[in-house]
Amino acid sequence: MTSHTLARCRQHSRAVVPLDCARCAVRDLAICASLPPPEVDSLERYVSSVELQANAELARAGQPCRQAYSVTSGMLRLVRTLADARRQVVAFVLPGHFVGLSERAVHRHSVEAVVPSRVCAFELDGIRDLRERFPSFEHTLLQRACRDLDDAHDAMLLLARLSPLERLASFLLRLREQMKIRDDDPRMALPMGRSDIADHLGLTVETVSRSFTRLREQGLIALPDPQHVEILDAEGLSELASALH
Repeated sequence: MTSHTLARCRQHSRAVVPLDCARCAVRDLAICASLPPPEVDSLERYVSSVELQANAELARAGQPCRQAYSVTSGMLRLVRTLADARRQVVAFVLPGHFVGLSERAVHRHSVEAVVPSRVCAFELDGIRDLRERFPSFEHTLLQRACRDLDDAHDAMLLLARLSPLERLASFLLRLREQMKIRDDDPRMALPMGRSDIADHLGLTVETVSRSFTRLREQGLIALPDPQHVEILDAEGLSELASALH
């Protein structure tokens, strides 16, 4: 399969589906929660719901920005590919998070589905209208932008100064926090593969695998299968990642 064919398949492995805000599982977490209830019910004017297959491409770096996205299920990844084909997974985007809003005319990152996912796609003109009409919506966008900036600063420190073991420990704790997993629940899903984690942490796949093994041997985690991890010693894991916590 050529790269052109793969790109075409990725673009076609998505489908527009009916919007159903009343049954949205993350309605209280999503950006639209800041709107008055009557306005949420009429979001069809601005929003379409899109289902994505695993690895489907929602937006490609360099394409014009026409929409921003609120994740309602699954997980997305933001990917930057350098001229020499090196790949950086800039972030993983979970349900309730908003992505793609920028002052730039084109997307800086490709937006891809890690697993089968669903997003609400906001037309940029619609976002501008909502920002002008509802100060609470504008305020929520600012809060999200500040949070993303904090995350970016943490990522800079993680890549520049932390050891591989510290990077992985910090990643697991940050992902657990983003997933809003209860403290008394040790189990968490890892929807992304080891190669995605490696490209996110600036490591090789082999180093990521060795780091998982070392955390397991130290009694900090258990690995029931490649898609799940159990946090056995949250305090010990937090001490290892203390530079970012």
